Amino acid sequence: MPYFSASRFRLALSTSCFLLLAASLALSQNVLTYHNNNSRTGLNSSETILTLSNVNSTSFGKLYTLTVDGLVDAEPLYLSAVTIQGATHNVLIVATEHDSVYAFDADSGTQLWQISTLESGETTSDDRSCSQVTPEIGITSTPVISRPKGSNGVIYVVAMSKDSSGNYYQRLHALDVVTGNELYGGPKTITGQYPGTGDNSSDGYVIFDPAQYKERSGLLLLDGMVYLTWASHCDIRPYTGWIMGYNATKLVQKTIINVTPNGNEGAIWGSGAGLTSDDHGNIFFLDANGIFDTTLNSNGFPDSGDFGNAFIRLTTKNGLAVADYFEMDNGPQESSDDIDLGSGGALLLPNMKDSSGNTWQLAAGAGKDGNLYLVNRNSMGEFSASANNIYQELAGALPGGMWAMPAYFNGNLYYGSVGEPIMAFQFKDAKLETSPVAQTTTSFAYPGATPSISSAGDKNAILWATENTNPAVLHAYNAKTLVELYNTNQASGGRDQFGAGNKFITPLIINGKVYVGTTTGVGVFGLLPPSGKAKQQ
Repeated sequence: MPYFSASRFRLALSTSCFLLLAASLALSQNVLTYHNNNSRTGLNSSETILTLSNVNSTSFGKLYTLTVDGLVDAEPLYLSAVTIQGATHNVLIVATEHDSVYAFDADSGTQLWQISTLESGETTSDDRSCSQVTPEIGITSTPVISRPKGSNGVIYVVAMSKDSSGNYYQRLHALDVVTGNELYGGPKTITGQYPGTGDNSSDGYVIFDPAQYKERSGLLLLDGMVYLTWASHCDIRPYTGWIMGYNATKLVQKTIINVTPNGNEGAIWGSGAGLTSDDHGNIFFLDANGIFDTTLNSNGFPDSGDFGNAFIRLTTKNGLAVADYFEMDNGPQESSDDIDLGSGGALLLPNMKDSSGNTWQLAAGAGKDGNLYLVNRNSMGEFSASANNIYQELAGALPGGMWAMPAYFNGNLYYGSVGEPIMAFQFKDAKLETSPVAQTTTSFAYPGATPSISSAGDKNAILWATENTNPAVLHAYNAKTLVELYNTNQASGGRDQFGAGNKFITPLIINGKVYVGTTTGVGVFGLLPPSGKAKQQ
């Protein structure tokens, strides 16, 4: 038997433990909601496979494409180690505008199941004379998945449809991850009314009309409740600003609010970005253009309860209610000109300390006016016609305007406005530097870019973003310098092209792979096999 020193044994044991830990981390990874978490940072900090050195056109590329039956407007989601038909799979969940939900083996691309959310005799909705989602409207928003410890998981999905008589429906579905079967007596037809005299009101209530809305923003799961919001079709009135909360295990509506109940417009869409939430039952979002009442009550709130075009904090403790807000000093004029704050998504930042040691809880947001806004989540600033009483504003920092969601990593806030490079803004003493510290060489045409970030802790940080072109282009950058590592046009012969771009799609990065939705399916990328050729799916 050859000599085996104690030091070599310790090294071997340490290496084995590291490999086991890495495998365990890979198996335990999940992305169950839009942009990775309820803060919507877009960060997966447990990515140990993809590195700054192996993400290049020699080692990395398209593995295969998944073909589905409609546009993939929702971000794909991922569950690790699910037992289906006696085998363990990492599972990719894909929803389509044809009202289908698919489960794929996330490693091989094998389809595990497919279900339709349509009722008998129904079709998907037509585009409602609006080009925003066309030619059909089915499942537009990113679902959310509940996976308590020891559970396979439940997928919550909102689907739009219509029947042969021309009636439209919005329904909330709860699907078993293993089979796709409906759970909790679902689906449940979504209805709503709220006290008010605004658009589509009757007998002192504004009424939710399912034909006038689509679910664009990603769903939020918070404290056993699923929260839904509603966007208009091309600003075609009547519509107002709805948020609804459903019990996650009974699918019963438990709370509802309208943020423009005595006015009009004020829908919530955020270019697909989901509502954000903190650990104290607060929900934050950017509201779209709509009526804002400039006459304020003694608490500094709009006298008629209309919060159009505002950065809003809702409390959920005793049902949904507006707890705080920020409205730009020219907010009503921006609403009138369709320059809405609500075209972008809100992001909750980690606690930060200033130079005096004070701790700040902040949130970031930006919309069509090109300004970057930071609010103090505990005192957002309310409204003044003479000044923006806000924590920090970078006027004109995003000249193309935002139709996308930012990302955050390690003290940097990343924005990709329309027609501009992705820019990294750095925090110092709990405030943003006024100029970006890095930017990409690529500029991103409409709608700009929603970046996602993968890293192993603070190492091997890669920023991923997609161009909405035909064919689409997936880019990877060093997240610290924004120097490009890879894009899907680099390999010869169109090896890595994966289909036409889709407006608001967000890359998902997990367990060594990148998943990107298109108009016909999902492109799947990862480290190439030794031959450099991947299978075709």
